[in-house]
Amino acid sequence: MTNIDIGIDLGTANTVIYIRDAGIVVNQPSVVAYENNVGRKLIAVGNKAKRMYGRTAEDIGVCYPIEKGVISELTLAERMLKVYVKGAVAKRRIWGKPTVCVCVPSKATEVQKRAVEDAVLRTGAKKVYLLEEPFAAAVGLGIDISSAFGYMIVDIGAGTTDIAVVSKGGIEASASVKAAGDAYNEAIIKYVRNRHNILMGPTSAEALKHEIGAVYKREMDATGFAKGKELVRGLPTKTKISSSEIIEATKEVSEQILDAIRSVMEATKPELVADISSFGILLVGGGSKIYGMDKLIADRIGVRVKTTENAELLVAAGAGKAGAYVREDDEEEPGGI
Repeated sequence: MTNIDIGIDLGTANTVIYIRDAGIVVNQPSVVAYENNVGRKLIAVGNKAKRMYGRTAEDIGVCYPIEKGVISELTLAERMLKVYVKGAVAKRRIWGKPTVCVCVPSKATEVQKRAVEDAVLRTGAKKVYLLEEPFAAAVGLGIDISSAFGYMIVDIGAGTTDIAVVSKGGIEASASVKAAGDAYNEAIIKYVRNRHNILMGPTSAEALKHEIGAVYKREMDATGFAKGKELVRGLPTKTKISSSEIIEATKEVSEQILDAIRSVMEATKPELVADISSFGILLVGGGSKIYGMDKLIADRIGVRVKTTENAELLVAAGAGKAGAYVREDDEEEPGGI
């Protein structure tokens, strides 16, 4: 069994870090603010940088260096990771260079995996292991994934939704789609622009999603305000919008997630499908918190859905506890990458 010192969920929206014997020590937005010049010197990371998003002068840039679950800005991602890892290690002394397990989407390419590995190595890690996100979530849930029983994990993050069937310590079938939390935000922006002639920013759209967002009809329709500027005059404005409208606006994104779940079911052995039917689908990830996601999947797929508290922390926790599923050598483990 490999001793993992640090587990990292390098997410599109948030970076979560788990340290052995200490638990979750970092849960910060994957955002950096930097000087918009040749050196791109870091000004802020995390919550402080997120508050600057869309509000800075031209000489300051703010960006999310992780897109759709993979690194898009390597240098900025490395610098962000160094800040977070240094802060994490300071909270729990680790002697020497740490062994790190970091998670990636289940369908990440070799180039994308290498970028993640290189970025983590440059933080000072001794060894880096890569693990598929839904597999790590299964470990974080504490289920007996070494048994022959089949479990389905649906991990809805910000950039990707990863679905996998886990059995006998490995992944039997999986899929990864770019329909996730950010896609819901984009769908809300598009709907408000087309229906109400108001241009919203991504931060405002995300806030509206958290406030009244839904993918399944509520018992009582909730209402909120879509805030932005008029497309014609460019003046600030707002309009009342209901959760039923959010369902309509995001229907296409929800259908993509449902189609991906069906495709994994179709690729899964009948015996394992029977296990999933009796046990239920395990729903995790920060994107799964939108109202009615569990009800929508249960209704449309025909299998009950189980949710859990702290769903957004399970991947990092699983990475930190995945020592039994990674190897000391460079050979590929069936459950990992």
